[in-house]
Amino acid sequence: MGVTFVILMGSIDLSMEGTVAVCAVLFALMLNALGGSIAGWGWMAIPGTLFVGAILGAINGLIHVQLKIPSFMASLSLGFVGIGLSLLITGGNRIQIEDPIFRSLLTLRIGGFALMSYAALAALLIAWFIQDNTTIGRNFYAIGGGEDLARSSGLNVGKLRITGFVVAGIFFALGAIFAVARLGIAETETGRNFMFVSVTSVVVGGTALRGGSGGVWNTLVGVLIVNVIGNGMVVIGLPDYFQDGVLGLLVIAAVYLSTDRRSLSFVK
Repeated sequence: MGVTFVILMGSIDLSMEGTVAVCAVLFALMLNALGGSIAGWGWMAIPGTLFVGAILGAINGLIHVQLKIPSFMASLSLGFVGIGLSLLITGGNRIQIEDPIFRSLLTLRIGGFALMSYAALAALLIAWFIQDNTTIGRNFYAIGGGEDLARSSGLNVGKLRITGFVVAGIFFALGAIFAVARLGIAETETGRNFMFVSVTSVVVGGTALRGGSGGVWNTLVGVLIVNVIGNGMVVIGLPDYFQDGVLGLLVIAAVYLSTDRRSLSFVK
């Protein structure tokens, strides 16, 4: 969800692995320091982690906008910084979470689905509300559709870009919390492989890398497609390197088809 908003603006955010690693580690540390259970004061670790994600997103956006560094390099560099920072905080150790209430996000099932699935659906609905029912969400589309036109319309493009990265950082932090609930541990490797899978899902879902079209529902479709293909390759026993190659080809095909459709529309 987070990277969708950034791509809608015509930018890219590749910092999610580092952001997830830092947020996961800090969430586990805060939760354990506040009693080890979200039933007590430990619940404060959740907004605290979301705040950390927002700060990292703001730093990412400021580097991109104020220093005029392309979002690709700015976010990728910050991702590496995040991974190093998480390693510095943990010293390479794993932080274990033993709170059964928090772990119920994975262990508790309602209607055959883990509680985490419903929490993810709630996050999707929030993202959809931001996208379609707020001025900020509509402005993201405007920037992606044409930055010069958006600027001439009176929009503060720089401020909106930073806001987009902040929103992305908050969703990355939420993803980190889900990852800790799923694994029961927090470590530097918590966000591993998130970058490629997330960007692949957004692109395959139909959100154009140029920005201005697509959205969170497209991303949901992309997530389902990528995971079905990934699970299918695991079932038939394809090697990991072959699976990565298939996903890479999938991204190329999705980008090509998207560009082709835009070109045909322009010709018409």
